[in-house]
Amino acid sequence: MKDLLNTFYKNQGLLYKVLLCIAGTILIVYLFPKSCKFQFDFQQNKPWQYDNLYAPVDFSILKSEEQLDEERAAVRNNIIPYFTYDREVAEQVLADYNNQFPLVFTDSIHQNKKKQLQEFGKSLLESIYKYGVISETSSFEPDTPIYLRRGNEVEETVLENLKTSVEVVIVINRKLSNSDFTEASNTFKELFFEIIQPNVVFDEKLTDKELETELAKISPTRGIISRGSRIVAKGEIVEERTYQILNSLKAEYESQSWTDSQYNWVVFGYVLLVSVALSMLLFFIKTYRDQVFENNTKITFIFFNIILMVLLTTIVVKYDSNYVYVVPLCILPLVIKAFFDARLGLFTHVITILLLGFIVPNTSEYMFLQVIAGIVTILTGSELYKRANLFISVGQITFIYILGYFAFHIIHEGTIKNLEWQTFGIFFLGGLATLFVQPLIYAYEKIFGLVSDLSLLELSDTNSKLLKDLANKAPGTFHHSLNVANLAEAAANEIGANSMLVRVGALYHDIGKMLNPTDFTENQMTGINTHEDLSPTESARIIIDHVINGIEIARKNNLPDRVIDFIRTHHGTSTVYYFFKKAQEQDEEVNINDFKYPGPLPFSKETAILMMSDSVEAASKSLKNPTSVLIDSFVEKIINKQMEDGQFLNANITFKEIQTIKKVLKSKLNNIYHLRVEYPE
Repeated sequence: MKDLLNTFYKNQGLLYKVLLCIAGTILIVYLFPKSCKFQFDFQQNKPWQYDNLYAPVDFSILKSEEQLDEERAAVRNNIIPYFTYDREVAEQVLADYNNQFPLVFTDSIHQNKKKQLQEFGKSLLESIYKYGVISETSSFEPDTPIYLRRGNEVEETVLENLKTSVEVVIVINRKLSNSDFTEASNTFKELFFEIIQPNVVFDEKLTDKELETELAKISPTRGIISRGSRIVAKGEIVEERTYQILNSLKAEYESQSWTDSQYNWVVFGYVLLVSVALSMLLFFIKTYRDQVFENNTKITFIFFNIILMVLLTTIVVKYDSNYVYVVPLCILPLVIKAFFDARLGLFTHVITILLLGFIVPNTSEYMFLQVIAGIVTILTGSELYKRANLFISVGQITFIYILGYFAFHIIHEGTIKNLEWQTFGIFFLGGLATLFVQPLIYAYEKIFGLVSDLSLLELSDTNSKLLKDLANKAPGTFHHSLNVANLAEAAANEIGANSMLVRVGALYHDIGKMLNPTDFTENQMTGINTHEDLSPTESARIIIDHVINGIEIARKNNLPDRVIDFIRTHHGTSTVYYFFKKAQEQDEEVNINDFKYPGPLPFSKETAILMMSDSVEAASKSLKNPTSVLIDSFVEKIINKQMEDGQFLNANITFKEIQTIKKVLKSKLNNIYHLRVEYPE
């Protein structure tokens, strides 16, 4: 049992990665569509590349979206609108007429003529309200057929039978001019204007319901392909009708319901493919990025981003696959490159695209465009902390998408007439979404504790609170840190290391000296040396403690771990040689471990560069009469001593790179002391 626990403890990192791979596979497969995938890939106006295809079952030919749109438009144009007739309003108007008539027409009119006049007005109102009065002018043509609903009865008529307020005036004038009551026309008009009210309204709800019913009757299919019929022959051009038949067969195939056994086999197949893809990513990281592989947080971060892109793409495809390019997939290589490097960013991007091939339509086109866009992202997306660079990169990515779409369109259609301009808008939206990478990088830094060039740029600002404190409390140390930063940055640029990271590390590597600045020679402005009253062992402990103090100060000020690594490793396990020799001279019982820094050793090119630059810059201050030959000699001596002590054994740095760093340090120090090469006499 103990051996099992020991094995588990030793391999817990590897076990975590296996579990992470399994969890990632399950999540991605869960997001995948579980329908059967059509095994043939085909394009309109391109040759059929497979053997002769025969219909495996009877299936209906689906209408194209254009055909369905035409039929829907025809239904909308031919729909008969509904209008509702209000009987109560018509009856009320007639009642108001009977009540108002005796009041308007006085007894001076002959009784018989008055009765005739009243009957004439009544018949006039009945003719007006036979089909009703509409409140406003309709958008339909006058001869448009309509349904007039009176309670539960529906009558078909034409729109022009309904009267508007303007038409009511015309009818009244015409009827009165052709009657024997022209002398009473003005009185009649005044009476009618008082009592006539609209009683017919357009019934939009009932009309829309009827429209929906008619639209639902449209059949999505036209014709049937019988089982065994040949659909397309090998080498035959896939014309429009054949293309529609193939799409119909594909839809029929993918809509088939699965038995539990078939479903489980499909899921098992997806699990195999996804697990292989994720395993290849892990093997790549293990082989070429061992430091990333050993860090579980970084592996989790990479897997999280892959799953996030699969999730976003799945949501968009389920909503509307036409918007699949709105998903800013190029954020993935940008983010990975910002925290790691371009090669890992591109490899992760390609693995993600392979997984998305199971989800998106037009797989070959999608994968081609996304791979090319990813390559452009890697080639152009450098120094994202410069805002102009990000906008330029996004512009180039968008241009590649548009160019690729244009090329595929003319290949398929053989013309540029049918370009869908809205697709260009989708590419622009995707480009705008890619600009979200900067706030996303900031969020990732806080969540996963990673460091990007954006944060390094902020940390390199010498006006930051921590560096201001260093400059005020330990000005000599601050000046030393600036010199080391310049030396280290130049060396890093020469060998292709992360110059921004090493510069920031150099600026903060000695912040531990702020607690007792006068114990370090560069801050002893008065000439008083505090170590004269201390034993060599106590002096060594004070010197060594600046590393521990620096780590504590860095953590209090929330410096990233990658920066703290420079504080921890900039002396490695080297010896405080001056006080060690002094202790030996005083015949003390000397334990060399009391004079050694706790380490660890530098474990990257950047931390190794800082160790060299720090030692060389500090030692150069002891040169009384520096010459070019003397500087070259002491740079060689210091760095060779570090190599002999094994300080660079854990750093992935080569002898050739160390020689290059030596040359840079020699050149820089010669420039600092304004020296020239000494020519032989």
